[in-house]
Amino acid sequence: MAQDWIAVDGYIAGKLIGADPALGATLAANAAGGLPAIDVSAAQGRMLELFARMSGARRILEVGTLGGYSTICLARALPGDGQLVTLELEPHHAEVARANLARAGLDARCDVRVGPAAETLAAMIAAGEGPFDLVFIDADKPGNRAYLDAALRLTRPGSVILVDNVVRGGRVLEADSADPSVLGTRALFDAVAAEPRLDATAIQTVGDKGWDGFLIAVVRAG
Repeated sequence: MAQDWIAVDGYIAGKLIGADPALGATLAANAAGGLPAIDVSAAQGRMLELFARMSGARRILEVGTLGGYSTICLARALPGDGQLVTLELEPHHAEVARANLARAGLDARCDVRVGPAAETLAAMIAAGEGPFDLVFIDADKPGNRAYLDAALRLTRPGSVILVDNVVRGGRVLEADSADPSVLGTRALFDAVAAEPRLDATAIQTVGDKGWDGFLIAVVRAG
């Protein structure tokens, strides 16, 4: 079955996306730099771009840069004067991402900030940054709840919040799990379910990245 998922992803990418030299070069640079191969798939990357375009995003916040693959996808949706701020813990990952963004011609609108995301987000809130029109959270899963709380303080009514890896091969159902990533994901669901400021759902995905999913939320007006 997993082989079928991967084959269908290839069909989708071939029919609807096609070759993408910038993203291909990004994956190659990430591999050469020793980064883990945990980027979103081509189809998921295009989905992120379309979400950003559909929401009319002019300011985007990304929590978890890695080598900048998803950053490129999101930044492509921005208008010429748009801005994307992306947060990365590892200095080496950030260095690779900056080179990838420059190669893609998107470095002028992307600000890569290095350090623990919770600390960077706290500094952004204290400085009065925002509001962001779209927030994409794809970092350490135990931090999901804190990242959601920060996202709510950095957005506005109508802003979109997306969170990756929320199904975890079905392990999100394991109430007795001791896995910090599962616990962090379940805490995220609990927080969103209890948050009156959000309308949300989650979509399961299969394909190159196995069985997982995205949480999708919109900040309510009023």
